[in-house]
Amino acid sequence: MKILKNKGLYSVVILALIAVLFSNCKKDNEPAPAIPPVESFVIDFSDFDDGSKSSTLDLNNFRGIDTITYNNWGHAAFNVGFWNTIITVGLAVPVAAFREAFNHQGVYQPDDETWIWTYHVWVFGVKYTPQLHAEIVDGYVHWKMYISQQGGYSDFLWYTGESKLDGTEGTWTLYNSPNVPTPLVGITWHKNTDGIIGDIEYKNIVPDGPENGGYIYHALTADSLYDANYDIYNKGQDNLTKIEWSLDTKAGRVKDENHFGDTEWHCWDNLLQDIDCE
Repeated sequence: MKILKNKGLYSVVILALIAVLFSNCKKDNEPAPAIPPVESFVIDFSDFDDGSKSSTLDLNNFRGIDTITYNNWGHAAFNVGFWNTIITVGLAVPVAAFREAFNHQGVYQPDDETWIWTYHVWVFGVKYTPQLHAEIVDGYVHWKMYISQQGGYSDFLWYTGESKLDGTEGTWTLYNSPNVPTPLVGITWHKNTDGIIGDIEYKNIVPDGPENGGYIYHALTADSLYDANYDIYNKGQDNLTKIEWSLDTKAGRVKDENHFGDTEWHCWDNLLQDIDCE
């Protein structure tokens, strides 16, 4: 009977060891969690950032060739341009580091059960080494991006984030710079599983800053006429600018009580020329 009991005990131990080994092998072979889409981090400003259009408009106005005006689209573009500058210029390094991450594979770290993406990226001729860390906790992925500059700072935690495993929503917190490591922008995003309709908001979260609470909200919708929009809130002026346009035709409209002196929509056509709203 003792022999049988020992055999049974040995069997249990062996099975347990096999289970542990199998579990570890399975974990090591699991793919890294998907990085949230670019649209979760970077707002698309392209419809209001066309240099060729801007130069043409200025030339027409200077020569007085005609009485066509572009004030409505121009006012919308001016407001969008403020946030565009913050993200594309002020945060050029973390944005470039995020975009480049999609070209690399996360490597599993068995000691702490995380994944790390390590690679290089060049911004304005300077070499940076980002390290994107991911950890899965209760159905969410927790993200940390450390960035080192060649000949400069090392492992600066430039942003953190959290996203659902299914990629439908999440948040990011971006910090100002290695010299001023305070919170700068908070990002909240949502995306449908079809990948078409979603939204993203940048909010100013500078501690005690005069514009803390200001934001730009961008959404894509199923509207047949205007399927894209921005809401831009200027905290200092306590003013909301609303912009809607068609991704296809580029025609759109803007509403801004402080600027226009009314609460009406002000429209432009597919050539960005001012028109009466229907």
